[in-house]
Amino acid sequence: MQLINIGFGNLISDSRVLTIVSPESAPIKRMIQDVRERGLLIDASFGRSTRSVIVMDSGHVVLSALSPELLLTRFEEKNEQEDSIDHE
Repeated sequence: MQLINIGFGNLISDSRVLTIVSPESAPIKRMIQDVRERGLLIDASFGRSTRSVIVMDSGHVVLSALSPELLLTRFEEKNEQEDSIDHE
């Protein structure tokens, strides 16, 4: 398990992430509203505009102010570090 920084010192477990999507489409906006009503929304954007929606395997949805591309880069960096440690 690796922890990934999703902005402002907030960390999530990379093994629990199902998908990272952009918040602009209507279906994603509806999903956010539904999850908010069920109490499973975690807003980690610190009042900034939401640029990524992270869907977790627990049913929780995390909002981040970082772009999906930047989060992908962070996931890839952690995986490369993990792979280099495994090969030593």
